[in-house]
Amino acid sequence: MKRFLRGVAILWVVFRFGLDGLVLDSFQKPWLRMISRILSVGRNLDAPRGQRLREALERLGPIFVKFGQVLSTRRDLLPADIADELARLQDRVPPFDPDIAIATIERAFRRPVDVVFTSFDRTPVASASIAQVHFATLRDRNGVEREVAVKVLRPGMLPVIEKDLSLMRMMAGWVESLSADGKRLKPREVVAEFDNYLHDELDLVREAANAAQLRRNMQGLDLVLIPEMFWDFCHPEVMVMQRMNGVPISQIDRLRDAGVDIPKLARDGVTIFFTQVFRDGFFHADMHPGNIQVSLDPATFGRYISLDFGIVGTLTESDKEYLAQNFVAFFRRDYKRVAELHIESGWVPPETRVNDLESAIRAVCEPYFDRPLKEISLGMVLMRLFQTSRRFHVEIQPQLVLLQKTLLNIEGLGRELDPELDLWSTAKPFLEKWMLEQMGPQRLWRELRAEAPHYAKLIPELPRLVYDALRQRPADQQHLLRELLETQKRTNRLLQGIIFAGVGFVLGLLLVQLLIRIRLF
Repeated sequence: MKRFLRGVAILWVVFRFGLDGLVLDSFQKPWLRMISRILSVGRNLDAPRGQRLREALERLGPIFVKFGQVLSTRRDLLPADIADELARLQDRVPPFDPDIAIATIERAFRRPVDVVFTSFDRTPVASASIAQVHFATLRDRNGVEREVAVKVLRPGMLPVIEKDLSLMRMMAGWVESLSADGKRLKPREVVAEFDNYLHDELDLVREAANAAQLRRNMQGLDLVLIPEMFWDFCHPEVMVMQRMNGVPISQIDRLRDAGVDIPKLARDGVTIFFTQVFRDGFFHADMHPGNIQVSLDPATFGRYISLDFGIVGTLTESDKEYLAQNFVAFFRRDYKRVAELHIESGWVPPETRVNDLESAIRAVCEPYFDRPLKEISLGMVLMRLFQTSRRFHVEIQPQLVLLQKTLLNIEGLGRELDPELDLWSTAKPFLEKWMLEQMGPQRLWRELRAEAPHYAKLIPELPRLVYDALRQRPADQQHLLRELLETQKRTNRLLQGIIFAGVGFVLGLLLVQLLIRIRLF
């Protein structure tokens, strides 16, 4: 019944704001346009269509606002009037009452707000679907006053999100049962992934931990600034962090007038994204313009400022390696290797013919090489790849849906900053370097250092394991022998690694001596 009532409420909002007319008017058939005009009789639809769409998404709740934020980054896919209105969803959602924000802060810290902060700005500086932000001044435990930003969770978010997720689960079940592509698309797994991210976003302590991890990961890159978290003042409903001063990245003219190198800014954005994805396997997954600023401070001029860490993506080592190999093969136009990787990973049935899949991928990707970003629609590429995936029964990977959504955001941001950006040539050197590090001697040395304490403990235990194995009953002997064999295999790998490293070191010395002799002669 709750899902039914929520469905009725959604339909009412669609009808109230005339979204049905927006859909029907987009078709060229005269009879559909006539239906749209008939349905609009008696309704006040004088407001511009973009405004009506934005207000409808705001009324429907946080999940729909998130959808509008993603759309707002794709001005290449939307009319300008709609894109401008949806951009307001990034940080200008109508705020909630500041008295409620203050009451939440006082309940979280069990102290009056004027005791926690020496000053607190009641007017929020930004307001989004899940929370809003106020500026304040905090006196830390050492008595030093710090300029901070206070993020406060919107009240009553969990019940609304639960209703929408319940409705999405039901619809996913219908798609899986009734659609020919249902099992391949894995809609229920995708909704489950979305469920995890949304619930994580409702816990501001988790968001603070995400920010701290990203700050630690990005310290040596010198391309992005991430605010410091004040852990004594972090609570599931309230988060206090360092106040960052920058210019919103959407204000490109202002940045250009200040002397920021906009093409470099676009390239840096691609570098940051690929570093987080492939080096760290931990990436900011909500990179719409409302969450990104640019520093104009002389000490950090031109660097990105990342905000809002409620949604982050993670990748396993196998996911990273598989994706990197795909990207490198793609950048080299080695479509046969891309096809082989799809089969090796199990994404397509093992009986798939490599030549057929290679030809299909080439037909999709080849037209887009050597073109600037303004002539490429990654959304269109993904759509054509999706059509190809249906033909070859490619299974959707739910764990990568968030990465695909973030990639669309990055492309939209890059298009806004520098339409001449060559996305492929910018990413290719980074990925090739990363692949070399993953498969070369650097990775071997890292693994040897990581596993050395484990092997140092196991090797002295080998005689005891052999003795125990000989004394046990046959059934127990088999178990111990299996354990012994596993230990022996690990030891063999360690010894092999040491031998390879030694041989590599000797060969390196010989090569250096040879080069010195060549120079001398």
